[in-house]
Amino acid sequence: METHRSRRPRWWLLAVILLVIAGAIGWTWFVHDADSRQDRVMTTEGILSGGTITLLVWLALLSRLRVRTRLLTGVVGGVVTCAFFAAFRFAGVNGDLVPVFVPRWRSVERVVSGEPLSGVARDFPQFGGGSRDGIVSGVALARDWEARPPSLVWRRPVGVGWSGFAVVGELAVTQEQHGDEERVVCYDLATGDLVWSHSAAARYRSNLAGDGPRATPTIHGGNVYTLGATGVLSALELASGRCLWTLNVTEDVAGKVPAWGMSGSPLVCGGNVVVGTGAGEGASLAAYDATTGERIWKNGDASTGYASPRLATLADVMQVVVFNSASVAGHDPSDGRVLWSHPWSDRQPNVAQPLPVGGRRLLASSGYGVGSELIELTQRDDGNFDVNVLWKTRRLKSKFASMILHDGHVFGLDDGILTCIDVATGRRRWKSGRYGHGQLLQVGSDLLVTAESGDVVLVALDANEHREITRFEAIDGKVWNPPALAGSRLLVRNDQEAALFLLPVK
Repeated sequence: METHRSRRPRWWLLAVILLVIAGAIGWTWFVHDADSRQDRVMTTEGILSGGTITLLVWLALLSRLRVRTRLLTGVVGGVVTCAFFAAFRFAGVNGDLVPVFVPRWRSVERVVSGEPLSGVARDFPQFGGGSRDGIVSGVALARDWEARPPSLVWRRPVGVGWSGFAVVGELAVTQEQHGDEERVVCYDLATGDLVWSHSAAARYRSNLAGDGPRATPTIHGGNVYTLGATGVLSALELASGRCLWTLNVTEDVAGKVPAWGMSGSPLVCGGNVVVGTGAGEGASLAAYDATTGERIWKNGDASTGYASPRLATLADVMQVVVFNSASVAGHDPSDGRVLWSHPWSDRQPNVAQPLPVGGRRLLASSGYGVGSELIELTQRDDGNFDVNVLWKTRRLKSKFASMILHDGHVFGLDDGILTCIDVATGRRRWKSGRYGHGQLLQVGSDLLVTAESGDVVLVALDANEHREITRFEAIDGKVWNPPALAGSRLLVRNDQEAALFLLPVK
């Protein structure tokens, strides 16, 4: 016969389960030497998932609670869960792979402040600015944003996607997803009004990474060149949006869309538009005539990564530097011939731009615990190159953001924390300021950080210490899109809204 004592609820077992869950999480974050913060987050999510299942088993089968109590607890838990998902929608993950939920009732209102479009005007014609290096010249920003705060010119809703803006004159162009249409959209810089829109029947979907296009348009010679997330390459007139030509690069060279979508912004050089194709076996990089869209060359055997191709002069040779899925390499711009290739880890997406740091040297960096390497190129008699690794470090793991070189030091986001390292040795000078997986631009002797949270932060480019000068909240929600700073005119956006601010100048 079952005694009264044997029917008592097993609270001790619940306490053991909770202690095991807490202990496993504590071990993950404070004891276990994980490769990256993302690894710790994923392990924690696994522990919480397994712990939740264990708690449900305890409640249903092992708790010895009354049936009515178990049913009531289950009903309350179900109602709370349903209410949460009725009020919030899953919006993917942040850069550390933490799930993001946003209120379903939140909507973006169109706002035009009436602030006249003044300030210092410059072009920002492509990803990373005029030279694709993240350096903005011709403007000196004021540092006291409390006395002279940035002023909002306009704010407006936009379609989903992670594309940035390219700005020439008074026009700003980006890419957006609207239903099953991928659109290139041009806005009036002064008002935020729609000037024109060009649509293609294409859609990239990802519950984790978010839907829509991710590459930033390139404006060159009065035309706009765009690469969509599924490989649609287009040339459009900047003034009117008229389509000059369009094709799908993955279909053209039998390529394949990478897991997280085509992300490399088109590079215009030598009259050609150079893009990654998602292919291998002699076609990973391709060049198309900027005027006609005719393919000029294809070359390279490494499958495409997520960084944008860029021109760089290394060892006195102009070349197109690309960060592939398992290598970093240099190509001859005239025919695409691979000049050199250096192997790289393929267990993570390679996103950050490789950074030239001297006449023959190039710094590459990846997140997910991989780190950075400084390589040096030496040209051989046959025109190809030998590659020598000067140093490796895990003290800078740049996941999304391109790095900035200033006075012999490199500034980058190491798993979301701003870090300064000595480029000669790879030694870390300091690490401070958690800005998440945002983006970086250099403006004079300051660093303009677009934090993943939507804040815009001004940080001194000081190798001796981290000095945050000022900040303001620019946009609400997760910001992975690269900003555009056209003089003192700052354009920021995410997958829901875009805004233009005038930053105060000296």
